[in-house]
Amino acid sequence: MTLLTLAIAPVFIIIFYIFIKDKYEKEPKRLLVYNFLLGAIVSIIITTLLYIIIDIPLPLKNHDSVFEQFIKAFFVVGLSEEFSKYIIVRYYSQPHKEYNEPFDGIVYAVMVSMGFAATENIMYVLQGGMEVAIIRAFTAVPAHATFAILMGYFMGRAKFSNNRAILNLTGLFLAVLFHGAYDFFLFIDFIPGVWIGAFISLFIGIVLARKAIRRHQFNSHFNIHREQ
Repeated sequence: MTLLTLAIAPVFIIIFYIFIKDKYEKEPKRLLVYNFLLGAIVSIIITTLLYIIIDIPLPLKNHDSVFEQFIKAFFVVGLSEEFSKYIIVRYYSQPHKEYNEPFDGIVYAVMVSMGFAATENIMYVLQGGMEVAIIRAFTAVPAHATFAILMGYFMGRAKFSNNRAILNLTGLFLAVLFHGAYDFFLFIDFIPGVWIGAFISLFIGIVLARKAIRRHQFNSHFNIHREQ
């Protein structure tokens, strides 16, 4: 029970943080739960299928190959995981009538991503124990949230733009880019000290994510002070 609590605690802390940041028009809790569950179940299934599909023509066997680890980080892991979240936001959340301001893109992307992160984290923590739980609480889980905010920022703009497809795909691209960069520097651990690149890329992502949150808060359709 302690490990399970440690596994899901950072997920719900992030969810609460985003819920608070949604200042002007809260989303229905029922819809938030649905998005979380879709991330926790459907997104994991899609990711697993994509892992298999992509891995068949790309049999990556050489752990010490920088190129192979690049392919694994950006295409096998980054693209598979972020695309599985993207299609849920794109085809379930975005068309919903409650998705009625740009900030909602961030909210729903984070809910889907935290559902995914919860399932993933439970599996890792139950296998790896307390140390893994603590490490991932400050690395992998916030990373998933960061990628989701970057994707959600553009998907939030997309619903209210004539360039919907371009903005949606820009969000997906940024999520894959930052996810791939984070994983890539961790995967090439055979190069001493290069792991620091993962946390530099994550720090840059967090800075951009905070700016994205502030910008969508200010530009909210429900912000009565926006024009003042």
